[in-house]
Amino acid sequence: MLLSLPVLIHINITPAKGEGLEAMIRSELVLKVADAHPDLQPNEVEAIVTTFFDEIIKRLAEDGRVELRGFGAFSTRARDARTGRNPRTGEIVAVDAKRVPYFKPGKEMRARLNVA
Repeated sequence: MLLSLPVLIHINITPAKGEGLEAMIRSELVLKVADAHPDLQPNEVEAIVTTFFDEIIKRLAEDGRVELRGFGAFSTRARDARTGRNPRTGEIVAVDAKRVPYFKPGKEMRARLNVA
């Protein structure tokens, strides 16, 4: 399934000189996209970002895979049921089987992260 967005989104998310590397939260991403595309209204940018994330989550919930060329691929991995321990009490507890999200970075992302 192809997700068609109304605009091509290209933003620079690198921190300014002297700034520490911190996690980017969703509202900061929305602001970066809005700054990069002043022709879009803030509610339009919010709708684009929401749709993007919702479609990824929807596909993963259907046990699918989402591949973004050059960025990476989102999928899920199965975890078997097991026994665990409550760290406070040491009591043995049953942990149900579940699926967990998995991200595999693309070749371009790995190359950009490992520049010498």
